[in-house]
Amino acid sequence: MKLAQVMEVLNAKVYTDVPFEDIEINAACGADLMSDALAFGENKGLLLTGLNNPQSVRTAEMMDIRCVIIVRGKEPDEALVKLANEKEIVIMKTDYSMYTSCGLLYAAGLRGGDE
Repeated sequence: MKLAQVMEVLNAKVYTDVPFEDIEINAACGADLMSDALAFGENKGLLLTGLNNPQSVRTAEMMDIRCVIIVRGKEPDEALVKLANEKEIVIMKTDYSMYTSCGLLYAAGLRGGDE
């Protein structure tokens, strides 16, 4: 699934300047604890989280994640967006909850990588 479709499914807003429309995402994980996200393994492509600080971007960088989506309508702060731009990681925000966001993406065909 391309990130442009992810944005559409989640009615998400993009905050970074990183070109994203054609980035292919093969799997995703959802976690508020970054230690849980790290336990999912690497190369998931997409992280859904309520953690709205630079730690989410640093975790994404370690896992080769291309996009972090902040759930529950939280606005990413300037420091998070600046770091994400430097690391070429896309930051999006959705008003949906984590549960709903994951469900919508799953229904659209994006899997968690553990099937």
